[in-house]
Amino acid sequence: MLPGIFLDRDGVINEVLTRRVKFVNKPSDFYLLDGVGEAIKLFNEAGYKVFVVTNQGGIGLGYMKETALEKVHQKMEDDLAEFGASVDDIAYCPHKPHAGCACRKPRPQMLIDLAEKHHIDLEKSYMVGDRDPDIDAGREAGVTTVLVGTREKTSSEADMRFDDLLGFAEWLVKGDSE
Repeated sequence: MLPGIFLDRDGVINEVLTRRVKFVNKPSDFYLLDGVGEAIKLFNEAGYKVFVVTNQGGIGLGYMKETALEKVHQKMEDDLAEFGASVDDIAYCPHKPHAGCACRKPRPQMLIDLAEKHHIDLEKSYMVGDRDPDIDAGREAGVTTVLVGTREKTSSEADMRFDDLLGFAEWLVKGDSE
């Protein structure tokens, strides 16, 4: 069984709620955060499987269609490829907020499903997020939780905190090499 890195998308991988971007509903709204390409490349080179797990309630609310989300994710993968980085799989919850589904974070189903599909050892894996639902989902799935960024104050207690994804990646790779 392999270790995995589960990444929230908005606020961890790409800009959201900035002057330039409010929501990411089309590829032209997608901007990688600084250091993300380098961070994911470090995860790839260190032997981690990398997954994106993202709530996309805009689909359930009618703000975007799944075909548009696929185009956004293709832009993300293309942007990462410019750094020699890649993700192994993407899972998303298309349901409305408060729909009570099993897949929407803070519930852990997206992580569990990806772990089963890709033979991931959850005890050796990490969930990186910028909000309470990400950390809660990771905790419930049994992975080490990592809070990045300053998007909002959180009440959850993450296992670790870093300013950004690259800071975590550098720490993790350095720790693995010692």
